[in-house]
Amino acid sequence: MDVHPPSVIKDLVLAPYFVFLVEIITENIRPDMSGGETPEIPRYESSRGPGSTGEVDFWTSREPREVKKSHLNYVVPDTQKWEQAAAYYIDTHPAVDAFAKNSGLGFAIPYLHNGQMHDYVPDFIIRLKTDPLVHLILEIKGYDPLEEVKRAAAERWVAAVNSDGAHGRWAYTLVKKTTDVAEAITNTAKR
Repeated sequence: MDVHPPSVIKDLVLAPYFVFLVEIITENIRPDMSGGETPEIPRYESSRGPGSTGEVDFWTSREPREVKKSHLNYVVPDTQKWEQAAAYYIDTHPAVDAFAKNSGLGFAIPYLHNGQMHDYVPDFIIRLKTDPLVHLILEIKGYDPLEEVKRAAAERWVAAVNSDGAHGRWAYTLVKKTTDVAEAITNTAKR
């Protein structure tokens, strides 16, 4: 085999190449539904049932922001301004029925990176006034080197949950600017 620079031969059974290869293959194996294969279904936690905001109870030293469309009454932001501004846009949007900041909920999307499982904890879960009902997972993201990995995991999770159908319809949106939150909600509500 001839290898021409800048390419080099790598032994894929040695670390770290083997881990990278397994990760790439695992993340890219998808069922061929057009060929009659069964759609991918999500892996649910076996030790607990569906989550609920009724179980949210935690202490924080952060300054909470009062909201109206969440029965939790407050949003506890992880950032200085971004999540407060996003909470305002969500709370005042006419297509929003209810929402919760994903803090203390235990809602996480699993993903594989560098051969290890991780949990992606998106920022907000929003219930839209749509028919059928849609739950929107909304992420406000500045720079994150794992953005594409997390986005792919979230989109795969949403597709699997929607295929299963046991928990209604779900959507995922990532926005880069808080001023894009209202447009993202509107676009999801129109789908």
